[in-house]
Amino acid sequence: MKLRPLGDRVVIKRVEAEETTKGGIILTASAKEKPQMAEVIAAGPGGVIDGHEVKMELKVGDKVLFSKYSGNEIKFEGEEFIILSQREILAVVEK
Repeated sequence: MKLRPLGDRVVIKRVEAEETTKGGIILTASAKEKPQMAEVIAAGPGGVIDGHEVKMELKVGDKVLFSKYSGNEIKFEGEEFIILSQREILAVVEK
């Protein structure tokens, strides 16, 4: 099965959290914060949302930053994902 978001929504998956600090200290699972960086797994088609034309600026594979409390966390086929609106994405990480 596959997730296909509707409207201006995107499905993202968190990237793995760092296991050590820059100073070399190893973090335990309870000390790690959930990362706020994720990869876009699927993006909706955009379209007219609440009377406004929404153009999707995100595409599958983009690395993005998002707010800690945004979106809805779901489990799908044993994996954790977040579904949120494109407007809840704070930035795209470019290399």
